[in-house]
Amino acid sequence: MKWRRKKKIKWSPELSWVVGLLATDGSLSIDGRHIILVSKDFQLLETFKKILYLKNKIGIKKSGYTKKKNSYHIRFGDIVFYKWLQEIGLTPNKTKILGKLKIPNENFFDFLRGHFDGDGSCYGYWDKRWDSSFMFYIKFYSASKQHIFWLRSKIKNLLDVNGDLSMSGKTPVYLVKYAKRESRVLFSKMYYKENLPCLERKYKKLKSLLDTDFKESNRSLRLNERVL
Repeated sequence: MKWRRKKKIKWSPELSWVVGLLATDGSLSIDGRHIILVSKDFQLLETFKKILYLKNKIGIKKSGYTKKKNSYHIRFGDIVFYKWLQEIGLTPNKTKILGKLKIPNENFFDFLRGHFDGDGSCYGYWDKRWDSSFMFYIKFYSASKQHIFWLRSKIKNLLDVNGDLSMSGKTPVYLVKYAKRESRVLFSKMYYKENLPCLERKYKKLKSLLDTDFKESNRSLRLNERVL
């Protein structure tokens, strides 16, 4: 089901995912009206556009450094939606000052999936220290320390998983990282049913990591059974 703007905006799985994207790759113009989303993934912007019933064209954005056309963007005006986004905690120029957001618990993991699609990542590798065991992680990033602390705390309260906090770069980027067991829990909550709005590229990568881990766990179990 797609979300259509009304005077009274109501939370839904689709809208919650949209908010997750706007909290990461989106911005509110200082004019009090326009909303912008930028991404390197055209499919993500197409899904965003369909959910909000936008007729605006998806444009191509040049890098401020290389001047190459390496990302896409969509810009639209909606005063009611803009004000609602402000009410839940988004602001213009939010990059380093974004704090906690007013996300209902029942919609949080749809929001988190959007957050992951915007500024998250996942990766895996074979750890030779542990008999070639397979390791994988889910990460969430933010330039705002206050926001990443809130995100971690919210996940902890809802799922009782901790994650590891760290910081990198001269211009600090904060991140919270979840290892195998915790990543499985997060995956089951973020992708709790089929056909949810998501960035397909990241979903397929994360699903591949979990499948690899499942196969490796079964292989290790069979080897242990032979030893016993």
